[in-house]
Amino acid sequence: MLHHLEIYVSNISKSSEFWGWLLTELEYKPYQKWDSGISWKQGETYLVFVQAEECFLDVPYHRSRVGLNHLAFHAVSREQVDQITTQLKDKGVNILYQDKHPFAGGDDHYAVFFEDPDRIKVELVAPLSELSSGYSFDL
Repeated sequence: MLHHLEIYVSNISKSSEFWGWLLTELEYKPYQKWDSGISWKQGETYLVFVQAEECFLDVPYHRSRVGLNHLAFHAVSREQVDQITTQLKDKGVNILYQDKHPFAGGDDHYAVFFEDPDRIKVELVAPLSELSSGYSFDL
């Protein structure tokens, strides 16, 4: 079980707005807030976003460098993936792999891939039990 994840961001205001909306949609609750950071919690796990110091902002985040590639979240249904996708588009958020959406992860992987304000890749995945074939798999 993951306890928490802390991510440094380039603009805490933009990140707070983006992640606050998304995490609230995914039923996370506000947890902590201070001048340079904010967190949201679901169950025993929480996500923390902290303003990076100015001296570390010269090299922007890139998911192909050593470190975090992306964050993936469970959706409750395909409908939630579709709803969030529509909201992301309305907000002007960059949707990745649009030519393969919603099956960019494969024929049995219904998801939306997108970027946060620092271009961190985020994925929202529908439950495996909602495959169009109707099959359910025990993993």
